[in-house]
Amino acid sequence: MTQDPAVEQLIARGKEALARNQYLAALDDLQAAAERRPGFADVQNMMGLCLSMVGRPEEALDAFARAVELNPGYVEAHVNRAITLNDLGRLDEARDAFRRAAEADEEKGGGGRFSSAAAARLANLHRELGDAYEQAGAPEDAVAQYRAAVELRPQFLDIRTRLGRALIDLGRLDEARAEFQAVLDRNPGFVQARANLGLALFRAGALDEAEREWRRCLAQQPGSAQVSAYLGMLERSRGGAAEG
Repeated sequence: MTQDPAVEQLIARGKEALARNQYLAALDDLQAAAERRPGFADVQNMMGLCLSMVGRPEEALDAFARAVELNPGYVEAHVNRAITLNDLGRLDEARDAFRRAAEADEEKGGGGRFSSAAAARLANLHRELGDAYEQAGAPEDAVAQYRAAVELRPQFLDIRTRLGRALIDLGRLDEARAEFQAVLDRNPGFVQARANLGLALFRAGALDEAEREWRRCLAQQPGSAQVSAYLGMLERSRGGAAEG
């Protein structure tokens, strides 16, 4: 399954507006992107920044919390959450959030070639390049970039999910399933990863397993149009097999 160009355009436009300090315009685009693809931690973090800047700190905290739920190693989102809590006078919570940011930063350092901040920046650059290759219809190149990002930051679950989707495009279904399962092992509530795990199972012919994962998605996120469409596809596939 390729990237959705409309979502990527919304994210790009939101980033540009945020860079120009046009917070309300950025928020409109980022919220629209998040409604269609709720599993992007960087979008949630940027939404939090916008909400904080327009005087909606409680909503900003919710967005930062979603970002770190999706990506527990997202140091920037931990720090942004801590700053917001501090501004609200919730000092004990702020100290705890700063501690979590420090722990995440230390964990990311890991004695590798790069500092934590540099490795995070490089991982996101690899992710952006992977997105560009995916949109250009070059999933092999996208996989190479996403893998480079994951090697730098295995905790970036949104990037790992993108890697799995690119592997589905290539028909490398076992590898895709392994990536989605790695995400779900860290965060069982990551609905987008579970939906894509169901897709990989469906493509592999494991229809009952696919249905199980998609039903779990609906239990976590009722009314998901994407998952409902997948279940409709599953029923049509079963109907066709029965007629044959």
